[in-house]
Amino acid sequence: MTAMPKGPKVLIVTGMSGAGRSTVGKVLQDLGYVLIDGLPLALIDDAAHIHDVEEGETHLAVTIDGRTGIATDDLTEALHLLRSHGTHPTVLFLDARDEVIAKRYDEVRRPHPHSGTTVIESVMAEREDLTPLREMADIVIDTSGYNVHDLRRRIEQEFSEHSAQRMRVSIRSFGFKHGHPQDVDIMLDVRFLPNPHWVEELRPQTGLDAPVRDYVMGMADSQEFLAKVEDLLGFLLPRYESEGRAYLSIGVGCTGGRHRSVALAEEIGDWAIGQGVSASVHHRDLTK
Repeated sequence: MTAMPKGPKVLIVTGMSGAGRSTVGKVLQDLGYVLIDGLPLALIDDAAHIHDVEEGETHLAVTIDGRTGIATDDLTEALHLLRSHGTHPTVLFLDARDEVIAKRYDEVRRPHPHSGTTVIESVMAEREDLTPLREMADIVIDTSGYNVHDLRRRIEQEFSEHSAQRMRVSIRSFGFKHGHPQDVDIMLDVRFLPNPHWVEELRPQTGLDAPVRDYVMGMADSQEFLAKVEDLLGFLLPRYESEGRAYLSIGVGCTGGRHRSVALAEEIGDWAIGQGVSASVHHRDLTK
C-alpha cells in the first residue's frame, strides 16, 4: 500500500545535477506525491489548483532543473502566489561536494549537462549559477555520503506520514578527512579526544565494537563532553520543536569517522531516544 505524504502540500525539488534529483522524485511518488518533472515555475500555481492541492487532498512535488536557468525573482514570485492561495510550498535543494558529483558522472560515463572543458569545471560553473537558489531553500540535503538506499531513507524520514509527527533528529558520525557534511545544523568536533587508531589492537575495529566504545567512553573528557552535549540538546530540542521545526541534523566528527565520532554519536543517540526524541543514528564513513 502506498504511504500518503505528511509533508508540504507543494514541494519544489531542485539542486545540483548529479545530486540525486531523479531518485528523490521516485521516492516522493512512492510516498503518494503527484510528481511533475521539469514544470516551469510560472505554471506551479496552476498545477496546484488543478490537483486541488489547496483542499489538502493532494501533495504535489515539482522537480526543477537548474540547467534551465532559474531566476530567484521567478521563484520568489511563484512562492508568493502559492502562499496567497493558502498553499505552503517548501523548496528542497539537493547538493553534493564537487568531487563527488564529478566522480558520479565519471562512473556512469555521461557528460555533465553544464558547459565546461572538464566535468569538475562544469560542476563548479553550475554551483556558481545555483548559489542564490540554494540560499533560498528551506531544506538542503547533502547527498555526498549517501547511496540510493540512504537517500531513500532520508526522504522517507522527512516526508512520510509514518514518520513521527514530532521533530526528527538525525545524528551522523563522519570523518573530517573525508570532508565535513554540508547539511548538518549542529556540528560537534571530537578530535580533541585520544585517537583509538593509534592503539594497535583497536585500529581495525570501530566505535560500534565494545573495546573501542569502552576506550572512548572511559575517558573523563568524553564523559564531561557528553554531559555538556546532553545539557545543550536538552535546552535546544524543545525550543526548536516549539518553533515548528520538522528536522534537525547533528554531525559528530573525528579524523577518520570510524572510532571516536561513531562511539559518541551512538551515545548521543541513546540519550536522545531515552528522552523520547524521534532520533536516528547514521555512520557516514564507518567502512572507509
